[in-house]
Amino acid sequence: MRRTITGFSNPTVKLLKSLRDKKHRRREGLFLAEGLRLLTDAREMGRLPQMLVMAQGRDAHPLLAALEADVMGAGGEVLETSEDILAKITGKDNPQAVCGVFAEFDTALSTIARESAPIWLVAQAMRDPGNLGTMLRTGDAVGAGGLILLDDSVDPFSVEAVRASMGAIFTQKLAVARWEEFLPWLRSGAGQLVAASLREAVPYRGAPYAGPCFIMVGNESRGLPEDYEMACDLRVTMPMKGRADSLNAAVAAAVLAYEVVASLED
Repeated sequence: MRRTITGFSNPTVKLLKSLRDKKHRRREGLFLAEGLRLLTDAREMGRLPQMLVMAQGRDAHPLLAALEADVMGAGGEVLETSEDILAKITGKDNPQAVCGVFAEFDTALSTIARESAPIWLVAQAMRDPGNLGTMLRTGDAVGAGGLILLDDSVDPFSVEAVRASMGAIFTQKLAVARWEEFLPWLRSGAGQLVAASLREAVPYRGAPYAGPCFIMVGNESRGLPEDYEMACDLRVTMPMKGRADSLNAAVAAAVLAYEVVASLED
């Protein structure tokens, strides 16, 4: 179905605008993603938006035409509206010409097939959506299976996190769990748990990594709780040659991920 929306007070506009709030996202089970590149990544991964919202007067593009046709073919809805209304929906003064409304994914640990990838990323109590997006992009870059968020972490379906992922939210598996759920699940099958640490740690270069390897980083300001670190199969340390005493959590995950990939490929 295709329709045009011209008023800010339209119920659909109010619904879409509400998806910028976590409470409403959870209630509706929907989230927003904006930009043709990001929506094309989703389409190529077999995920189509339930609703496609496009700015009137936009430039024609073959990828947008293909996306529109697929959404319509799948029984979805295509809306056309003004740039001002689209800005109100996305919360950006200069919005992309298109955004999509997607159903939230199943984020249960049971959806993770650990043997499907050599490495997985794990973030405990991560609070910054930019860091979450960076970790998803890192996972995509290194061929990880996905990202597991532990404890009270940032909402991965927030507009900011989805935007920061640059489409990787559609290419990576995503799971959300408590530590008390994650550790028994991990120990129920193959999987090496690795963390950057100063506690009884070995140099990260040349460490005995084994796949599937779960690389865990902690909260941006507090790091990992001690009992989480001590539950790891391997703790590694990265040299700090300047005045800084630690790396950004997402950066540390990326450095470690590339080392693990190199080790497993040898």
